[in-house]
Amino acid sequence: MPTSLPRLSAGAAFRTAVDREAPLQIVGAITAYTARMAEACGFQALYISGGGVAANSLGMPDLGISTMEDVLVDVRRITDATTLPVLVDIDTGWGGAFNIARTIRSFSKAGAAAVHLEDQVSQKRCGHRPGKELVDTAEMVDRIKAAVDARTDESFVIMARTDAAATLGLQAAIDRACAYAEAGADMIFPEAMTELAMYGQVKKAVQRPVLANLTEFGATPIFSLDELRSVDVDMALYCCGAYRAMNAAALNFYQVLRRDGHQKAAIPTMQTRADLYDYLNYHAYEQKLDALFASQK
Repeated sequence: MPTSLPRLSAGAAFRTAVDREAPLQIVGAITAYTARMAEACGFQALYISGGGVAANSLGMPDLGISTMEDVLVDVRRITDATTLPVLVDIDTGWGGAFNIARTIRSFSKAGAAAVHLEDQVSQKRCGHRPGKELVDTAEMVDRIKAAVDARTDESFVIMARTDAAATLGLQAAIDRACAYAEAGADMIFPEAMTELAMYGQVKKAVQRPVLANLTEFGATPIFSLDELRSVDVDMALYCCGAYRAMNAAALNFYQVLRRDGHQKAAIPTMQTRADLYDYLNYHAYEQKLDALFASQK
């Protein structure tokens, strides 16, 4: 009998997606249901934002308040609902070397394919806010080494994010990114780039896959895929757009209902019951339930 081929690990699936799609579009998902919709739309990788977890799951700002377990709750739900590889924001790793090692093992066990670790101090800020403070390069190198040493699957991706460009300038960000790559980081995330050419300079220096974060209302212009491709960017991240759109629609619903005493004016902005059932594969579940009931009569 022929044996089936082993399924790729989550990390290997992420690396394959990066190789196949240039640049790979990575979309943020804050719930299991949004992950299912993104997969149905054809995306090949998902993202769980630390800021998204803080805002949407905890109702708190992205200031290093959320814990590892807060993020893991959402990771487990999302990896259970999708076959896509998931990149996860783990902020600064939630502690020293031993804590970072535990973080890597926990996220790998929860089904994540990749994580990114940043060089801010533990009381971090959103990467597109002023006032960011960084640890020195040596401390971040130690974080990377702890993460790399802790993984049990060599395909699990350790991505290093540097926030240095906004406070220290592009050359400092490049120098740090090179040090992080030398320490074992598989991929590089230079945050808050303000010009397209900056990505090309980072990529040329680090010789690792590079991610561009195309968050709305931030320091980075909304570059097209063709523009990113022209400077050899490997991944295009859309971290927060879906939940920003969802939250605006929800706020509109609440305001309309409170103002009008009914929701009629908000209905055109809603997903229909039919679409909800379609993305959930609801009817297939219902048919199995009907068959079970019929067999018991």
